[in-house]
Amino acid sequence: MTMGLGDSEQHRKPTYSGTGPLSRRRSWCCSFAVPPASPDVRSISSRNHIQAKTQTQPPQHRRTKPVPCSPQSSRSALIDPRRILSPGRVSPIDSDLNINPMQETSHEEEVVVDSLPNLRSESFRAPKIETSVSDSARVSLNGGVLVLELSSEVLSANSDVFAAALIAADKSSSPLQVSDVENLGVFKETLQLMFEERNGNGIIKKLMKMGVYRAIDVLEVAAGIKFSRAVFSCLEYLRAVPWTEDEEERLRRVLAVHNLDDAEILARFNSNETENNTQESLSKQLVWSITSCSHTNPPRNELKSLVKGILCKSSVYEKEQPEINKEEIYKAGKYCVDSLVKLFGKGSSNKSGKPLVEGISREVENINWLLEIMIDREIAEEFVEIWGKQRTLVEMHEEASPMVRYELSRVTGLMFIAMGKRRVQCGGEARAGLVDMWFRPMLLDFGWLQRCKKGLDMREVEEGMGQTLLTLPSKLQYQVFMEWFRWFSKHGTECPNLSKSFQIWWRRSFLRGVDSSSTCR
Repeated sequence: MTMGLGDSEQHRKPTYSGTGPLSRRRSWCCSFAVPPASPDVRSISSRNHIQAKTQTQPPQHRRTKPVPCSPQSSRSALIDPRRILSPGRVSPIDSDLNINPMQETSHEEEVVVDSLPNLRSESFRAPKIETSVSDSARVSLNGGVLVLELSSEVLSANSDVFAAALIAADKSSSPLQVSDVENLGVFKETLQLMFEERNGNGIIKKLMKMGVYRAIDVLEVAAGIKFSRAVFSCLEYLRAVPWTEDEEERLRRVLAVHNLDDAEILARFNSNETENNTQESLSKQLVWSITSCSHTNPPRNELKSLVKGILCKSSVYEKEQPEINKEEIYKAGKYCVDSLVKLFGKGSSNKSGKPLVEGISREVENINWLLEIMIDREIAEEFVEIWGKQRTLVEMHEEASPMVRYELSRVTGLMFIAMGKRRVQCGGEARAGLVDMWFRPMLLDFGWLQRCKKGLDMREVEEGMGQTLLTLPSKLQYQVFMEWFRWFSKHGTECPNLSKSFQIWWRRSFLRGVDSSSTCR
């Protein structure tokens, strides 16, 4: 800090007391007695004391207590040593000599001292000061960003890397350089574990407070400096605790990089049971266990969401997406369609005696569940074609009760939504077959679908129907849109609103033709 007197004090005429010569007054500076109130005497004594202090005292890391007549305790400025002193007055002489107070005063930067045993760290905003301690070693991290001072005996006893480095640097007073340390806090915590007792669970208890992710970081540092005791403790701790997915991924990488072979941990990574079964066969088992289940309850619905989340591309498991057999999932879909035909053929109840509506609803939910997986996997085109050929089911639909038959239109509605959003790229025959077979049942069931949506967005259904109709040949578009117009004029809101698509079809079919013909004339 820059220190100096106020203007009033600098120009104040000093008071002289005493009868002895000037040499007698100067002798007071050699003692710690309080000198006279002369600024000249104070300045010279302060300067002499600074010079004596810098010659005799070694540099200190800790802030020392200021002594009398030192720059830390005095507010006086340094006076030009060439001033002429006379009794009762001061006559300054102009000088070219520039005195830098920072060269005369001791450094007062704040130093951070850790509470670790035999461990001291400091922030190197100030110039690095080397000290020679007989039983300690200085470790400089990342070029002096952090410097640690530890017992060289503890370092050598716990780390093979530091033991070899200390032997190589035995005759050098410079600190050991450690570069490319990603996390200084983890490195320091790892070194702190060296001071835990060898007999006991001190390191394990520390790791329990840190948590799994931090313990993996410590394991990586300990393996890098060959701190075997910490490596074994980390592995022992990690064997006994559960991991998150991120922690497991990081642990895999650390074990692979440092060639750490722990049978118990590796056994949690690789299972013989999963090795003997491919992802494809497991997916097949999961799909068939859901579609063949005859019970409808909340746990079954939860399992459906779980399996769908695993098999879909957009799930959290996309990085290791399981294989799925297209033929197997089609086979499961056909099984559900055949079950619907049997249920509609039985009439009042199914084989187990449960109401017909419950069985039909369960099979429709299975088909829509499989269809969502197929759409996500972009393999739904052929299943749309299969659904468009179910003439027997359509004939049964016309004879069934509205409260039962509308369930079939839920499947058709989901297909229309997917095609309207361009998520299913069906051929012309498949689109025409779907519209020809299921468009009229959709007109009949739309009112029931509005009241019992069961997850369907009816606006998306209307938009998808209209967009799909516009992909048909113009002759078929004419037939379908005119049929819709008749139904909409009779039933109104009980019929899907395809007005927007109807207008597009009308402009394409007639207005553009009129414009082009008038232009030719």
